[in-house]
Amino acid sequence: MKIELEDKKVFFENQGLKKEIHPFWLRERVAGDSFVDKKTQQRLFDPTELNEKIEIDTLNLSKSYLEITFKDGVHTKLAIQNILKEFSNINDVKHIEKIKWDSSLKNLNIFEFKNKIFEEEEMYKALISFYKYGFVIFKKVPTQNNFIVNFANSIGSIRRTNFGEFFNVKSKPNPNDLAYTSLPLAPHTDNPYRNPVPCIQLLHCIENEVNGGLSTLVDGFTVTEKLKEDFRDYYKILTEIKVRFQFIDQSIVLEDWSEMIQLDELGKFKQVRFSPRLDFVPLMDKDKLELFYSARKKISELYNSDLFRIEFKLQPGDLLMMDNHRLLHGRTTYNANEGKRFLQGCYIDYDSTEGKLKHLKRKFNL
Repeated sequence: MKIELEDKKVFFENQGLKKEIHPFWLRERVAGDSFVDKKTQQRLFDPTELNEKIEIDTLNLSKSYLEITFKDGVHTKLAIQNILKEFSNINDVKHIEKIKWDSSLKNLNIFEFKNKIFEEEEMYKALISFYKYGFVIFKKVPTQNNFIVNFANSIGSIRRTNFGEFFNVKSKPNPNDLAYTSLPLAPHTDNPYRNPVPCIQLLHCIENEVNGGLSTLVDGFTVTEKLKEDFRDYYKILTEIKVRFQFIDQSIVLEDWSEMIQLDELGKFKQVRFSPRLDFVPLMDKDKLELFYSARKKISELYNSDLFRIEFKLQPGDLLMMDNHRLLHGRTTYNANEGKRFLQGCYIDYDSTEGKLKHLKRKFNL
C-alpha cells in the first residue's frame, strides 16, 4: 500500500489498484490545535458546514507525511501511516487471530495481579491472550469488599443485569437459576436470552473449600469448526434457524431469537449461544425439525465431550475472565456440606476490553 500524487490529486495504490482519495475526505482529517482537540481527538469544526466542492491547492509528499494546502486556505500535515491504517480497515481487536484449542491445552493463560496492572504492559499482554484464546486467569486478585466491581470498572464498565451489578454464585434456598445450587452445570453460554448477550463474564473465586466444583471451559470456536468440517448439514442448519431463548422468574421475562451458531457478514464465526434448558425451536416442517434436533444433539455431544473440555479448580483470589460469545463454561458437582464455595460474577462488554487494549497499545507504543 502506498500514497501517490498526480496533478494536485492524491491516490491510494494497493495491489495494483489505484484510486483517488476524495479531497473532502482529506479535508475532514486536518490536524492541528485549531482543528482537533488534543485530549479527545474530536473535531473543533463541523464538516457538514464545509463547502462540498473542496479543492486542493498544493501538495507535498515525504516519506512520513502528506502536506496539503486547500483552496479555502487551510494547511495540514497528515501522517502517511494514519492514512494507510484507515484504508487497510484494520481493527486492532478483530484482526487478533483466534487460536483453536481443545482438552490438550496446558497453558491456562495465567497472569498475576498487581495493584497497578491496569495501566501496565502486562495488562496489554493479558488482553491479547484473552482475544486469542477466549479466556485468561488473574491470580492473587483481592477478595475483600466486592473487588470484582473495581476490577471490571478498571478495564471498562460493568454491564448491569437483573441479577444486579454483580452476583454471588453459591448454593442458596429457592434459587432463580441452577448456578445457585451445588448441581453440576453442563457447558453453556450465559444469558442467551438477552439482546445483546453480555460479551465477557468475570468470575472471581472468594472461597473454595470443596473437593468438586471444578470450573470447565469449552472453545465454541473449535467445536463449531469441527462440526463444519465433519457434519456440514448440521452446521448449516444451526447457522440458519433462529430459536427462542427465554428466561422467566417472578419479576421479569426475557426473550431473544438467534441462531445457535451466528456468523458475521463474511460467513465467519461470530458467536455461539447454547443453553438447552432455555431454548425453544419454532414450529416448522417435520423433516427440517428432525435435522435440527439431530444437529443440536450432535453439537451438544461435542460440547460435552472430554476431547474439548478443560477442567481446573479456581483458588481463592483467582479471577477468570472469559468470552461469553465464544466459550462455554460449566461446573462439576460438589458437596455443599464439605465447606464453602463462593464465587462472584459480573459482565462487561467488548468495548471495555477493546478500548483498554487500544489505550495500552498507544501508551506503550506497541
